[in-house]
Amino acid sequence: VKTLSTSNCARFAAKPLTHSGTPAPVWLTALNDQPVAPLDLTECPGLVVVAPHPDDETLGLGATIAQLVAADVDVQVVSVSDGGAAHPGATPLDQKRMEATRQHELRRATSILGVSPPVSLGLPDGQLADYEDKLTDLLVEILDRADVRPWCAATWRGDGHPDHEAVGRAAATACARTDTVLLEYPIWMWHWAIPHDPAVPWDRARSSPMPDWAVVRKRRAAQCFRSQFESSAGSPPVLPTYVLPRLMAVGEVTFR
Repeated sequence: VKTLSTSNCARFAAKPLTHSGTPAPVWLTALNDQPVAPLDLTECPGLVVVAPHPDDETLGLGATIAQLVAADVDVQVVSVSDGGAAHPGATPLDQKRMEATRQHELRRATSILGVSPPVSLGLPDGQLADYEDKLTDLLVEILDRADVRPWCAATWRGDGHPDHEAVGRAAATACARTDTVLLEYPIWMWHWAIPHDPAVPWDRARSSPMPDWAVVRKRRAAQCFRSQFESSAGSPPVLPTYVLPRLMAVGEVTFR
């Protein structure tokens, strides 16, 4: 497992979601000029997908998950937090309601992708760095339980969101302890980074195949997360309207 000590949280903070970030056409031009090496999914014996919040697994790897399931490869989704802190300043009661809503959305989305109900660890949204050691131990247990050693996919350690980076670090440590192949998937990198960005390990990048049927399945699953993509009570959506189209456009890239 490659080591990474640099956080990109400052990069993301300097380009918040009120800023539209790097547009999809800019990424597509760069990816067409210098295509990312393919990821051979036929090598994958099983996959544990670790998501900091409900929706990260779908936004990052929904089409990959759907293809593996269709090939009779066992896929397990691990949702680290219940996502209750999506709205800053929410009351404890509002957070509980949001957690229940997002768990319901997650079950619907993973069902569309063909995955059995996810494992929810219930760690505090927005505070995952404080629980990194505990998460590492939990992931070691999950990886060790599998009959066949699966691969593990988790958010990239340099993704720029504190929870995403903490989950990536915990997964990397767990994979090192269990001799497990680690795939790191970016979510917010596509927002704050630019093509050829030196902060991104492009030499490790691999691109999943994206057949049309899997893209359709991913889009349907992503649309389950209405609490994140739709306005509520006069408030703007948690995730601006440009986020999903950009993630759909760039495909699914992991760092291996």
